[in-house]
Amino acid sequence: MIPPWSDIVRHALMQDLGRGDLTTNILVPAKQKAEAVLIAREDLVACGLPVVAEVFRQLDERIRMLPEKPDGSGVCAGNTICTLTGPARGILTGERVALNFFQNLSAVATQTRRFVEKVEGLPVRIVDTRKTTPGLGPLQKYAVRIGGGNNHRQGLDDGVLVKENHLALAGGVREAVKRLRETVSHLMRIEVECETLEQVREALEEGVEAILLDNMDLETMRRAVAIAGGKALLEASGNVTLANVREVAETGVDLISVGALTHSAGSVDVSLRVTV
Repeated sequence: MIPPWSDIVRHALMQDLGRGDLTTNILVPAKQKAEAVLIAREDLVACGLPVVAEVFRQLDERIRMLPEKPDGSGVCAGNTICTLTGPARGILTGERVALNFFQNLSAVATQTRRFVEKVEGLPVRIVDTRKTTPGLGPLQKYAVRIGGGNNHRQGLDDGVLVKENHLALAGGVREAVKRLRETVSHLMRIEVECETLEQVREALEEGVEAILLDNMDLETMRRAVAIAGGKALLEASGNVTLANVREVAETGVDLISVGALTHSAGSVDVSLRVTV
């Protein structure tokens, strides 16, 4: 079965491969076989092995990948992540694209796991945002789930979230919610971004199902939780770090959205080495 990220991999290979791998095709005979390993150079949460497998499948279906552990597993520095065997040309040609995917997705999963561990024991969920790398959104959101987090909207058509710019153009919380209620399905939740406690009260009066507390300090968040009284889901967002995420969780919010899960994760250190 073709995986849902097949097109993402295909475009990445087209961009990198161009008219062909000049160096490899000159130096490596077409019939030469090889074995190679992916090695972790730092502690990480593995994520992206199915994507790595798809990279090499598209290049040469004779290449086989044997993972040491599944996605979501912790891997210590120096340990082997997976072994690749098959035509050497395909392994070398796909090396960089495979590593680019795996290093970024593992970084997202690792970063997410750190945030999730910080709030362990508290009734709160860590969720991502749409601050993803263009073209990699579905994969990075998969990595968030692998790291133990939850997904917010997959895209703009996946839910109603009224942001500050919407409020400015629609005329405020009440008018925005009223117009949405007249149009969207009764099955669709409405979430409104609020910067003040007055906006929180307005949103509650309009019966919204979720409220995003935008860049509020801890005391204001605690007051918002008290005002809401469980009538709506409360999502804390803005300036959340590993250093303060537990304090944010202790205010009583239901969700904490963290853009840094995806936009600042970077890449973990992983290398591919030919062993035979």
